[in-house]
Amino acid sequence: MTDFWLYVTLGLEHVLDWNAYDHTLFIVALCASYTLKTWRRALVLVTFFTLGHSVSLALATYKIFTVNSNWVEFLIPVTILATALVTIVHAFRKKRLHAGLLFGVLTFFFGMIHGFGFAGYFKMINDGNILTHLIEFAIGIEIAQVVIASIILFLGYVFQQILKLKQSYWVVTLSAIVIVLAIPMLMENWLF
Repeated sequence: MTDFWLYVTLGLEHVLDWNAYDHTLFIVALCASYTLKTWRRALVLVTFFTLGHSVSLALATYKIFTVNSNWVEFLIPVTILATALVTIVHAFRKKRLHAGLLFGVLTFFFGMIHGFGFAGYFKMINDGNILTHLIEFAIGIEIAQVVIASIILFLGYVFQQILKLKQSYWVVTLSAIVIVLAIPMLMENWLF
């Protein structure tokens, strides 16, 4: 297996690992309010998340900036909960949540937090060609996150268009499931 496929595969596994489902929960919360008609907006946010994740990996790998791992592990479920709560709040507004600049910047920042959570492992597995491997790893992350987002958009279509579930009920139900799954992560990493 070439280095390219090795690092792409590591990116895929990083997101799709059932033991580390924080990425999946974040992407579910992020995409819950989007539909097949607004898939481009969801994709923009997913990409912002990947870019943030990649920037923090680069900062930590090049030893430019690091964050205490206890804080990162605490903040990861906070980002998930915050995203799910914002999604719920917007589910009942007449103006739907969209990929505006503010939400894009927030998603980028949340991606940075998640990236710092993986920095230690990435430094251990990297064989010296940092920039190339970061890009390859980011490609794997992006592919996996697009797959998750696509599944959520498809399920949203099934529930909203075929089963005629009101969009706000779909968004709230999906976000509530994310919250229920993220709370134990928060409690496990509680700092106060």
